Amino acid sequence: MTPSDTLVLRVEGRPVARYLIRPELPARLSPRPFLHPVTTLAGTPVTELSPADHPHHLGVGVAVPDVEGHNFWGGRTFVRDRGPTELDDHGTQRHTSFQLRDPDGFVAELRWVVAGTELLRERRTVAACELTSSAWALDFTFSLTNVTPDPLSIGSPATNGRPGAAYGGFFWRARREDRAPQVFTAGREGETGIHGSRADWLALAGWGSPRSSGAGSGGGWTLVFAGATEETRRDPWFVRAAEYPGVGSSLAHTERLAVEPGGTVVRRIVTVVADGRLDRDEAAALVRKAVTR
Repeated sequence: MTPSDTLVLRVEGRPVARYLIRPELPARLSPRPFLHPVTTLAGTPVTELSPADHPHHLGVGVAVPDVEGHNFWGGRTFVRDRGPTELDDHGTQRHTSFQLRDPDGFVAELRWVVAGTELLRERRTVAACELTSSAWALDFTFSLTNVTPDPLSIGSPATNGRPGAAYGGFFWRARREDRAPQVFTAGREGETGIHGSRADWLALAGWGSPRSSGAGSGGGWTLVFAGATEETRRDPWFVRAAEYPGVGSSLAHTERLAVEPGGTVVRRIVTVVADGRLDRDEAAALVRKAVTR
């Protein structure tokens, strides 16, 4: 990895995230650019990279397990009537250029390629801004355009026969601790009640019991995710807490998402990254500020 392959995001001069542009990864992990480590303003890490439980979980980014039968998520592919199966079907997200590159954000162009054929072209816009002395926001927008002459469809293990596994889209692999994080929305609490539901925002609150060392690694933390457009808010949340900590939005929850030739899918997720464990009122106030700023 060379310095030109990374970009450091800063909030008021403080580094809060590193964007890896061309990570050197095996094909079965579906190589792609991602953010890791992401930290709170106090330095507490809130992402994980290739953990033992899921080596294909790569910090914060965009990953889709089924683009017209090709795996851009990594790991095994869920096959109807067979289950998770090792297949040679992995695609790669290739960074091509930056349209904008500043200390607090960037606009990048990517190509989603499999076996030398480009299926999707992505424009990724990422920005970081301070909210308070103990919280900042990561604003992440991605647009996927079908550059083939034929219709494409985006699926998930759920649409391929595995109930409750509608992952695919924006995904944040959070830091694993000795205790599962608390999960809550404005009206619900707990993984079981929230997974697969729609909510304006969703919070994941960690305890700060570190499995890794580092500056600020012992403090509690809260991540508050919000769909920042009407279309994004229609996507149900994918949530894991007990098995591992992770949050994403589901592009293909019960049905495949069709993308016509030249058509574009756009999603925007804003995430509050806060030191300490926020309550509902605090989480709601910060996410309103982050989305409407």
